[in-house]
Amino acid sequence: MASLNVCSFTGRAGRDPEMKFFESGSAIAQLTIAVDGFKRDSEPLWLNLKIWGKLAQVAGDYVRKGSQIAVSGQLENESWTDKATGEKRSKMVLNVRELTLLGSKKDSGDQGSWGGPPSDEELPF
Repeated sequence: MASLNVCSFTGRAGRDPEMKFFESGSAIAQLTIAVDGFKRDSEPLWLNLKIWGKLAQVAGDYVRKGSQIAVSGQLENESWTDKATGEKRSKMVLNVRELTLLGSKKDSGDQGSWGGPPSDEELPF
């Protein structure tokens, strides 16, 4: 059964991706993006992103603070106990399945989409 928990957002990276590499060769990129609020003068909504595997490497190579990106994935509530205070904490995280670099080529170096099907322009025929 397909997951009904699929969310898509467009925003600007709040910082460069924080990269972690595992002995297996896999990688994870973690960063935040600012998404415009629903009201004209409202503060942006900040989302925590986790990007895994080859897509994480793409994020590490091309996404920088201020880059405009579009992401799609599954929301998950992460919870833990703060070691210093003993308090229970939680945050929402988007586990990214698709990443699209937006903006002009001047803004982000190269423009492209990873994780989803290729566009007509990317097909070799």
